[in-house]
Amino acid sequence: MGRVHLFEFGDQKWFPSFLRNYMTDFLQFLSNKTKLYRPVIPVILKGLEHSGTNSIIDLGSGGGGGLLWLNSELKKTIPDFKIVLTDYYPNIPAFARTKSKADNFEYREEPVDARKVPENLRGLRTQFLSLHHFRPADARQILQNAVDSGSAIAVFEGQERSVPSIFAMLLSPVSVILTTPFIRPFSFGRLIFTYLIPLVPLFTLWDGVISSLRTYSVEEMNSLVNEVDGSEAYDWDIGKLRSGPGIILYLLGTKKQKP
Repeated sequence: MGRVHLFEFGDQKWFPSFLRNYMTDFLQFLSNKTKLYRPVIPVILKGLEHSGTNSIIDLGSGGGGGLLWLNSELKKTIPDFKIVLTDYYPNIPAFARTKSKADNFEYREEPVDARKVPENLRGLRTQFLSLHHFRPADARQILQNAVDSGSAIAVFEGQERSVPSIFAMLLSPVSVILTTPFIRPFSFGRLIFTYLIPLVPLFTLWDGVISSLRTYSVEEMNSLVNEVDGSEAYDWDIGKLRSGPGIILYLLGTKKQKP
């Protein structure tokens, strides 16, 4: 079926920030425990090498904690590696907690729009599980802004528009219920809105299914790239990677290297 851009609760300005944070905390806990991003390490290393940087500018970071395991692995290859966390709705307490666990993290307290990244943020731009939040015109603008600024960009999605992916999302409330006691920092509010008033499992279920329906396919990402002015000056690598029982869709754009 074609891509469907339906309503997600987490995208709405009126949506309570504490519920959004509980949901992103769950995703970050799961990504670290399952080592979801293991397959993307070669893609990121390639992007860093080709762009001549040791820094990642992460766009749409949520709380940032989902990158902790990936960070520990990348530091084995790049000892002076750095990650800058940014978000349009920055979760400052979560950013600070992430930084306290790994001092090579930095973060921006002001909102950062992935469609218009400040010029002073230089490095490999990354987006983990967030491109699907943008309609095609905005997704193109994210890529256009990277090309216009001469920045490399890497995009990763942990779901796709398929029956197995949607089925996995239907099971997400079970995962939320089973993992919530182990998510840190501990919060009575998290327990209340998971077990007594089960809004977190329900919103996670809805947004997870809609995320799958919104996800750009490999063909659609190629179409977005083809509509970017100046895209011919970049090398584009777009495809799928296996991650345990699931898949990761990825896009890497780096400036063509001179002979």
